Amino acid sequence: METSLVFFPQLNMCESKEKAFFKLIHGSGKEETSKEAKIRAKEKRNRLSLLVQKPEFHEETHSSRSGHLAKETRVSPEEAVIWGESFDKLLSHKDGLKTFTTFLKTEFSEENIEFWIACEDFKKSKDPQQIIVKAKAIYEKFIQNDAPQEVNLDFHTKEVITKSITQPTLHSFDAAQSRVYQLMEQDSYTRFLKSDIYLDLTEGRPQRPTNLRKRSRSFTCTEFQDVKSDVAIWL
Repeated sequence: METSLVFFPQLNMCESKEKAFFKLIHGSGKEETSKEAKIRAKEKRNRLSLLVQKPEFHEETHSSRSGHLAKETRVSPEEAVIWGESFDKLLSHKDGLKTFTTFLKTEFSEENIEFWIACEDFKKSKDPQQIIVKAKAIYEKFIQNDAPQEVNLDFHTKEVITKSITQPTLHSFDAAQSRVYQLMEQDSYTRFLKSDIYLDLTEGRPQRPTNLRKRSRSFTCTEFQDVKSDVAIWL
């Protein structure tokens, strides 16, 4: 009894990656010659190389990995010294507000300044619908129990806001904003003036890396997608 031997062509395990990739993509179509496949693969490699070299292709930058601020604040020592004269002068200066916010993030208490900024923007509202929409967003974000960024308020202040939130006015958050302002002025501002973040600016030293936690969600203008906002900085 004779045994029939069937010979299978030996697979070329060393086949180039370019040719294998080309066959995988175009396997159902008409086969191209090895030379054509190599030419196409080379072109793809060249295009990929150019793409990888583009800065926007990379997900992280050195500054983000090291914890630096996204944009370095350039402040003269003279300007920084003025911030130390009063809390109001600090908040009224654009860079002062940004620097103080950075400091609060290192203390995990940035909800206070974000609430204060939201109230400042709220008081500029003119359209009745704007007032209702913004008031509801502020209440849900900062005031109600277990709010994502609940600020520290006494029971009476919270109760008054809760009862009036269905018919808010431009003064609905005045008491709460004043309370948070006082807390920051008496507590956070004092520590800010003694911090490396502030002292480095007053003495003209380069900014140091600042370890900031990532917020899962910040209070930004996107809270009011259908409402125009007058505030220039949302942090």
